[in-house]
Amino acid sequence: MLLRVRCCGVCHTDLHIVEGDLAPKKLPITPGHQVVAIVEEIGREVTHYKIGDRVGVPWLHSACGVCDYCRRGEENLCDSARFTGWDIDGGYADYLLAEEDFVVPIPASFSDIDAAPLLCAGVVGYRSIKLSDLHPGERLGIFGFGASGHIAIQIARSWNCLVDVFTRNEEHQALAKSLGAEWVGRAEENPPHQLDRAIIFAPSGTLVPIALKHVRKGGTLAINAIHTSPIPQMDYQLIYGERTVRTVANATRRDAQEFMSIAAQIPIKSEVQTFPLEDANEILKMLKHSQIKGAAVLIHVA
Repeated sequence: MLLRVRCCGVCHTDLHIVEGDLAPKKLPITPGHQVVAIVEEIGREVTHYKIGDRVGVPWLHSACGVCDYCRRGEENLCDSARFTGWDIDGGYADYLLAEEDFVVPIPASFSDIDAAPLLCAGVVGYRSIKLSDLHPGERLGIFGFGASGHIAIQIARSWNCLVDVFTRNEEHQALAKSLGAEWVGRAEENPPHQLDRAIIFAPSGTLVPIALKHVRKGGTLAINAIHTSPIPQMDYQLIYGERTVRTVANATRRDAQEFMSIAAQIPIKSEVQTFPLEDANEILKMLKHSQIKGAAVLIHVA
C-alpha cells in the first residue's frame, strides 16, 4: 500500500540508525517507524484496507512467515525480518510503502498525534511489561523515563501495580509523579522497597547491575534496547537467587494489535511535543540529550 504520512513519532532507534550505532541495511535510508498515515493507493491483492483508511505503521515491516521463529509466533526474531526506517524507507517523509498485513488499525479515540508514540514506544513498552513477568499488584521499577517509560507506567498502574521510576531528568521526574509513580529518584539512589520486576528503557549497560541490586530474588529484569553501551562486569550474587535477565527484541503484530486495544481501554494519554518535519535533525539532537518530555512527533506543516 502507498501511504500518505500525517505524522511520525521520533524514537531512540532512529537516533541509533542515524548515528551509525546500528549498521545500515541500505543507504540512503529514511528513518521513522511510528507513522500515522492515510491509505493513498492499494495493490491488487490488498483486501483488508481501502483508500482513505487511517493506519499505523510500526517498526516491523515484514517477516518471512515460514521459518521456525515465525511458526512459533516469534516473528520479531525472524532472521529475514525487515524493519521500517532501517531496511525500508520510513515515515520522515511525505509518503511510504507498507504491507497490509503489518500495519495496525488505530482506534478512533486517538488523534493522529496522540497515536504516533503508541506505535513503537507504546507497543515495545507493552512487550517489555509482558517479558518482565509483571503481575497485577506487584512493584515495577522503570529505569529511564522517555516515550516508552511514560506509557509503560500507565499500563502498570492500570494493573494496580506500584511503580518506582529512576531518572536523573527533573522534568521526567515530575512527569512520573504526575502519572502515579510511588517513588522517583536517580538510578544511584535506593528506593524504599525491593522491586518485583524492572525494565531498563535507557540505552545504558551500566544500569544493569544497578537495577539488579534492587530486584528481589525470583524477580525479573527486562532490558528494552536494540543497542546499548557495554554491560560492566558484575558480581554473580546480583543474578543469583533465581533472578531472570532478558532482552526485549522488537515486537510482533500480535503485540501491536493487543496494545492498541488496551491503550484505548485504559485510555493511554501520551505526553507529546510536536515539531515540523523539517526540524527532524534538531529533534534527534534533543532526544540524544534527554531534552524531550514524553514523546516527540514530527508533523507536516502546510
